[in-house]
Amino acid sequence: QVQLVESGGGLVQPGGSLRLSCAASGFTADYFSIAWFRQVPGKGREGVSCISGSDGSTQYANSVRGRFTISRDTAKNTVYLQMNSLKPEDTALYTCATDPTAIRRGCQETDFTSRGQGTQVTVSS
Repeated sequence: QVQLVESGGGLVQPGGSLRLSCAASGFTADYFSIAWFRQVPGKGREGVSCISGSDGSTQYANSVRGRFTISRDTAKNTVYLQMNSLKPEDTALYTCATDPTAIRRGCQETDFTSRGQGTQVTVSS
C-alpha cells in the first residue's frame, strides 16, 4: 500500500528554517517523482518543488528558489524539503505527493495523485 507521511512542520519566526520530511512506504521513492505542494485556506494548491524519478533533477517555484532545497535519502526512502529564510507568506499546509504508477517519469509527466495528510508550517513573529 502506497503511503506518504509528512512531518517537520511547526511555528518558526521569519528568517528561520525548517526541514520537512516525506516518508514513503509501499514503493521505492527513488524511482518516482515526488513533489511538495502547499495550500492556504481559500487559495489554490501551489507546487513548491519536485525531484524527478527519471534523472533526479529538481525544480522549484520562483517564490522559493534559492531558499528551499529538495533532496532524498535512498536508505530511508524519504524526501526532504529544507526551508531557509522563511517568510510569513510561506505559511501553509505542506503536502508531498507522487503517482505510484508513473515509474521513472519526470516531474512534468507525473500527475501526483497520491498525497499525504500534510504538515502545517506557520511563519510568524
